[in-house]
Amino acid sequence: MSGPIVVINPNSSESVTEGLREALAGFQFPSGPLIECLTIVEGPPGVVTQRDVDEAALNTAKIIEARPDAGAFVLACYSQPGLDLARSLTSVPVYGIQDAGVLAALARADLFGVIAVAEASIPRHLRNLRRLGVDNRLAGEVALQGNINVADSGHGEESFAALLEAGVKLRALGAGAVVLGCAGMSGHRARLEAELGVAVIDPTQAAVAMAFGHLVTGTP
Repeated sequence: MSGPIVVINPNSSESVTEGLREALAGFQFPSGPLIECLTIVEGPPGVVTQRDVDEAALNTAKIIEARPDAGAFVLACYSQPGLDLARSLTSVPVYGIQDAGVLAALARADLFGVIAVAEASIPRHLRNLRRLGVDNRLAGEVALQGNINVADSGHGEESFAALLEAGVKLRALGAGAVVLGCAGMSGHRARLEAELGVAVIDPTQAAVAMAFGHLVTGTP
């Protein structure tokens, strides 16, 4: 059996990491690769600003250097802190969840939308979409409104209401698939999809599905 899929939460919230474990439980079975979710306890409480991204990148690199046993890595933060750095440090695949979530959305719909945690994150996300060459298929990106705790955005009725409001706006803009722009939103994915009537993509699930496929089939 190959090494584990190591899913790295670059922020310090163990509740977010526990949410990742719950979201990824369906991938665990005896003959498959182990999926291990880690919290970087010295990381920022949420990765929102560019400073947070840069700090998280260095913390993530330390984890990758310390885990030569891994079969693949998943950076479970929508800003993908240190993705290029991580790929320079290991020969195994490293998946960023924004890339994976967007590619999964494009496989489901002509136009996609993104729900961001904060307005400040959107320009950074758009830069990466231009790098991928898919910004022309973005219906829009909408930030959550209200005082939503970044580390708690996947729990509670207040956060669900904010996600639903953003999702309705994206659907009106023509999005046939909606990508959750934060790993911590995973707890609301299924309910949000049922309410909106369009595909809702948990990008961490999408990234792990890619890593899982690579390890199980041996394909790139």
